[in-house]
Amino acid sequence: GNDKKKFKGDRSPCSPSRVLHLRQIPSDVTEAEVISLGLPFGKVTNLLMLKGRSQAFLEMASEEAAVTMVNYYTPATPHLRSQPVYIQYSNHRELKTDNLPNQARAQAALQAVNAVQSGSLAITSALAAEGGLLPGQGSVLRIIVENLFYPVTLEVLYQIFSKFGSVLKIITFTKNNQFQALLQYADPMNAYYAKMALDGQSIYTACCTLRIDFSKLISLKVKYNNDKSRDFTRLDLPSGDGQPPLEPSIAAAFGTQNIIFPSYAGAGGFAPAMSFAQGAVTTSAASGQMTIPGVAGVPGNSVLLVSNLNPEAITPHGLFILFGVYGDVHRVKIMFKKKENALVQMADATQAQLAISHLNGQRLYGRVLRATLSKHQTVQLPREGQEDQGLTKDYSNSPLHRFKKPGSKNFQNIFPPSATLHLSNIPPSVTVDDLKNLFASTGSTVKAFRFFQKDCKMALIQLGSVEEAVHALIELHNHDLGENHHLRVSFSKSTI
Repeated sequence: GNDKKKFKGDRSPCSPSRVLHLRQIPSDVTEAEVISLGLPFGKVTNLLMLKGRSQAFLEMASEEAAVTMVNYYTPATPHLRSQPVYIQYSNHRELKTDNLPNQARAQAALQAVNAVQSGSLAITSALAAEGGLLPGQGSVLRIIVENLFYPVTLEVLYQIFSKFGSVLKIITFTKNNQFQALLQYADPMNAYYAKMALDGQSIYTACCTLRIDFSKLISLKVKYNNDKSRDFTRLDLPSGDGQPPLEPSIAAAFGTQNIIFPSYAGAGGFAPAMSFAQGAVTTSAASGQMTIPGVAGVPGNSVLLVSNLNPEAITPHGLFILFGVYGDVHRVKIMFKKKENALVQMADATQAQLAISHLNGQRLYGRVLRATLSKHQTVQLPREGQEDQGLTKDYSNSPLHRFKKPGSKNFQNIFPPSATLHLSNIPPSVTVDDLKNLFASTGSTVKAFRFFQKDCKMALIQLGSVEEAVHALIELHNHDLGENHHLRVSFSKSTI
């Protein structure tokens, strides 16, 4: 009874903590199932099950992972065994479970998960005994996408499913008027987690719902690498339908797994089916969606509320450049009285969701940035004579928009913030040292650098951290390199 009083309303009672308190857990749930709720957001470091009270405590490796998880599950309540589970921050800062009874099973489940996540194939017997892997469950999943309102591409599936382990092969096809796919993991345990976490989830709000089961096939045979089938272990396969083979740089990039599932705070009015995939996917999917004739951007709000900014360091231009990686920014307003907050108006609602999914929870100038949908439908410009201190800017006609041309390559190259940046439009006279010095001048540590073999107009540069790369992108995108060349900077999914 007291619990009911304590949890009135949906507000979190305390400040963010990497320990999360889960309520209304079904009595027959396994440790592995509870852990699976945290897996898409980062490493799970501890677990305490209080089955008698239908509660559990889950400890994440970092507070950022916990914040992303709470933001994500607040509008989209997760279910375990078809029962809704409620998640909020705990008052505890860490879990001390060393001398508690009955912790052996939780520790065994955690070890098994960590073994899988670090690429080890050790499938711990404890987890199998725990009702984890049943005999006959292999590493190939059969996926049916129901209610296919927007196109779902092979890249979209790769992005969603690679969060749970190394994806080796994917084949997509249409059967009985349904879009289906077969997907093979390196390890059956990855397939088990992906099925557990994603079955029944929707890629977009209330549509493109995933139905997943285990395939009877042991292994997939892929003849061609094209947009219908792909073998990520063989980059030498022909494309078959007269399509050009994948560029090696793109194919190699598929090996990296740096997609994080999004946080979807403030996504008012979305169906609870809003799923794991929702934001992870919008990269390729939204781009497909934005360039498909007849499918306009999703209706809805295109204005973001960005909070917890560092008022000493942030400028309208900085927000314009950063949010411009995920869509065309029309207006930016830093709040006159509360400079930690800003409004950013994107070209459409799809781009707004894309920006939320990639930037919410990202560190910027020493603080963790928060991005949600705003109540405002537009950003008002100041009236004549109104004091503004240059905090409101209109960028609707800026030459720096990346997504003006429909179908441009920029749509396919939208990636989460990463420590490696892709540089382009470099004039021939600029050397490796010039570029290294330029990035060092913004306070970045340059870890690695390489020009693309084919032409020296493009390069990859790896910096000391994701946060350094975010700062460098804001400072140096459109930097004048002379000879009428302005440097173009974007996040890369490749590593050097």
